[in-house]
Amino acid sequence: MTGRTRVEMVMATIRQRIAGRSLTPGARLPSVRGLAASMKLSTSTVVDAYERLVAEGAILSRPGSGFYVANQAAPFALAEAGPKLDRAVDPFWISRQSLEAGESDLKPGCGWLPPSWLPDEAMRRGLRTLARVEGPALAEYGSPLGLPPLRQLISRRMGERGIEASPDQILLAESGTQAIDLLCRFLLEPGDTVLVDDPCYFNFHALLRAHRAKIVSVPYTSSGPDLELLVQTLAEHRPRLYITNSAIHNPTGATLSPVTAHRVLKLADQFDLTIIEDDIFADFEYMPAPRLAAFDGLERVIHIGSFSKTLSASARCGFVAARPEWIEGLTDLKIATSFGGGRMTAELVLNVLSDGSYRKHMEMLRQRLARAMTEVSARLKGLGIKPWLEPQAGMFLWCRLPDGIDAANVARAALEKRIVLAPGNAFSLSQSATNFMRFNVSQTSDARVFAVLGDVLGR
Repeated sequence: MTGRTRVEMVMATIRQRIAGRSLTPGARLPSVRGLAASMKLSTSTVVDAYERLVAEGAILSRPGSGFYVANQAAPFALAEAGPKLDRAVDPFWISRQSLEAGESDLKPGCGWLPPSWLPDEAMRRGLRTLARVEGPALAEYGSPLGLPPLRQLISRRMGERGIEASPDQILLAESGTQAIDLLCRFLLEPGDTVLVDDPCYFNFHALLRAHRAKIVSVPYTSSGPDLELLVQTLAEHRPRLYITNSAIHNPTGATLSPVTAHRVLKLADQFDLTIIEDDIFADFEYMPAPRLAAFDGLERVIHIGSFSKTLSASARCGFVAARPEWIEGLTDLKIATSFGGGRMTAELVLNVLSDGSYRKHMEMLRQRLARAMTEVSARLKGLGIKPWLEPQAGMFLWCRLPDGIDAANVARAALEKRIVLAPGNAFSLSQSATNFMRFNVSQTSDARVFAVLGDVLGR
């Protein structure tokens, strides 16, 4: 019997006594020496077991007195385990439902890939490599700017898309979301106006409201923002920032055209506008689309990226690329808000990106997404759900439901069947996407999704 098994045996014994009410809430546990003697175990084994039970909340430690049974939580209510159907369909609706979904729930409305589509073996190799590393990687704070070799690698990768940024112009963040949060803290004051696309990624709305910004929007077309309305909006509201995607726009899947990109940058210069270019889906492209940061040279454009979508949403790692004087200020702000960088995750991401398997993983992933895009699009069309456009790459289909159908009602009905959908108005500041819905094709293969949609739509 191993030491680990002995510890688990002690834990099981205490749990059984608590469950059988021989140890009631508040009762003192047997002393470490007493239990060790009665079970013929070492005192260190009992101490280890008690400490683990403390960590999981089953018992409490009172220094100088002993260990006691914790006050038990209220009995688990099955009704409380279900999805909250009465929640308003707001920018948090999709996130909360997706993140809180059970393993058996379906999530065609979420914004990430299924675990089976991610490079788990490469991540395991990276973790094993990291575990063997001597030195501070597993214990020390990382530098606020971020792990130098990873910043060098990101700099090279950005150069492949025409964006020139030295490693010193790159700041690592915990995620793309944290990168935008840092930038909002750095560039905005409460009440400042920020421009977003309509539709846009719904968490932009939530994040900007958290920063007490005034949000305005401009309609998004298949080639970028509507330029005529963009001019009007800039002239009327004089926004401080514009947050957008150039490649694989979320939620539409559209791609910015070179003509529109040049016009946007000219308007940014005319109206003193700073642009945050969210490029977290860059690696899903077959051919790089125009980047505002490449045309602009990181003068007015701040470029952000992340590895959460392609490697792991659990190992969070993103980055900001900006002009040097802004990186200096952002570094100070990062120290103030999160102190050092996430060194362990950065080391893990570097290991995975450097082992030679990542490019092959992405090639296979792009092919798999292309097949899923074709199959899901065809099945949705069969239900009268029409894609707004056929994206060149990525995981999203922005679809119009049949006339007269409210996407929020469809989403609520599907949620009762444990299917999380993404209704259009969660993405639309103007609330003009009532009969639109975003589908993640990698999460929409299960026949139950189409069966429920057919039932709700009467098809």
